[in-house]
Amino acid sequence: MTTVSEQKLIANGLAHHVIRWGDRPIDVVFCHGFLDVGWSFDAVARELVAAGHGVASFDWRGHGQTDWTGAGGYYHFPDYVLDLDELLPQLSDQPVHLAGHSMGGSACVMYAAARPEKLQSLALIEGLGHPEMGPSDPAARLRAWLDGVAKVRSTTRQPMNDERTALKRMRVQNPELTEELGLFLASKSTKDEDDGIQWTFDPLHKTWSPRPFQADSFCKLLEAISAPTLVVAGARGFRLQDEQERMNKIKHHRFVEIPDVGHMIHWFEPRALASELARFFADHKP
Repeated sequence: MTTVSEQKLIANGLAHHVIRWGDRPIDVVFCHGFLDVGWSFDAVARELVAAGHGVASFDWRGHGQTDWTGAGGYYHFPDYVLDLDELLPQLSDQPVHLAGHSMGGSACVMYAAARPEKLQSLALIEGLGHPEMGPSDPAARLRAWLDGVAKVRSTTRQPMNDERTALKRMRVQNPELTEELGLFLASKSTKDEDDGIQWTFDPLHKTWSPRPFQADSFCKLLEAISAPTLVVAGARGFRLQDEQERMNKIKHHRFVEIPDVGHMIHWFEPRALASELARFFADHKP
């Protein structure tokens, strides 16, 4: 039976919620995507523990049980990278296999480019960055950000009745969610309030970033990655028009496609994902 434990670790001044699977020293660290939580890797982590790994995941700032930024704060990608830079040494004193999904993959690309000595390998699960997004005009982008933040701060979020209500909302984006998995994820993504439950994520995440994603700059980060990299895509996932071009920027990469699954590979095909990861990790031991 896999042992699982939770703890809070301070990184970049914020208390980060960390989950550990197994009794071995941690050599695999998962980084979740936008509005997800660290617990969503539970099934994948258990498979990797059975394959001989020590696994950890965590909630990014403003997600799950990790602190929000607080008054005057916001969420920029370099902040995530600094969080990770201070968190990883507390999880392992050796280089790790770092795996990021979606938004977490983008943060991992930035970290791998800046801290190559900290990684045994890198896995990008639907995590080759965003497509170019508008508005690209800097002034329009800033207006959208300012207006979005003002709207969030002036709006009171209405609580949901229970976890089944949360699951119903989650199924809008992922209608294939089973009741068992959906209620598990809903329980880890919500918190109790006086009149019901509420999402744990900071609503500021729902605003436009003040800086648009720039593919050219991101590709320079991909070029700087020296760690062996596994790129994992779902056959029905978010495929980029320039996907092959971005992958080719990574010096040492392998590509694998998981059939019959969309963006949330770790939710719906955890065994297939774990199998590919375990095989790749075995090929890139210290």
